[in-house]
Amino acid sequence: MKLVSAIIKPFKLDDVRQGLSEIGVQGMTVTETKGFGRQKGHTELYRGAEYVVDFLPKIKIEVAVDDDQLNAVIESISKSANTNKIGDGKIFVYDLEQIVRIRTGETGSEAI
Repeated sequence: MKLVSAIIKPFKLDDVRQGLSEIGVQGMTVTETKGFGRQKGHTELYRGAEYVVDFLPKIKIEVAVDDDQLNAVIESISKSANTNKIGDGKIFVYDLEQIVRIRTGETGSEAI
């Protein structure tokens, strides 16, 4: 089992959710977050004063999947979140040792 964690632009969340639903992913965790990568933030103008925005708003999506679904999930997120511009985000994949559904006590793949 794998945990796929993706950092994407906020306006691409619905596209990514729909893409994952189409390939059979049933659940995900979404967190609003801030960060920067190569784009290093940007400057904005507010009431005549210029200021630097170092951390840009991002969305973090976490999805637990079976090993056989991993490539489809990565492909779906990559395709759905892509704008061909800097700051599109990244996908991280972690090994999951165990999953337990609290309500029923199911473990492993059944808990997903």
